[in-house]
Amino acid sequence: MIHAAELPVWAAVIVAVLLLLGAGLALIGSFGLLRLRSFYERVHAPTLGTTLGIGCVLVASMLFFSLLQRRLVLHEILIAVLMVMTTPVTLMLLARAALYRDRVERNGSVPPPPGVRWEGGEER
Repeated sequence: MIHAAELPVWAAVIVAVLLLLGAGLALIGSFGLLRLRSFYERVHAPTLGTTLGIGCVLVASMLFFSLLQRRLVLHEILIAVLMVMTTPVTLMLLARAALYRDRVERNGSVPPPPGVRWEGGEER
């Protein structure tokens, strides 16, 4: 079994910097969640922090394990693809749900789905 002590110094420095950068970006996203005022601002900061932060951590992991095992380790790419695909979709769904909620609270009634006609016959 190969130990982390056998990792070259240049690689250890790069891995450490990437891990710290990823953790810092996630921390900034968390502060954005706490400090920003509206829901729409709050949901945006953690999304960016998560996407960029997890990217740095995954690159560090790929580099670390590829050098230790002396072969290319790429299964972190699947994690990155899933994160890049699911995080923005989740943000969009949360924002749409909040917009719908705000519209219902403002108008006092539930609007019909797009393409559905009200009793008066007009489409909204």
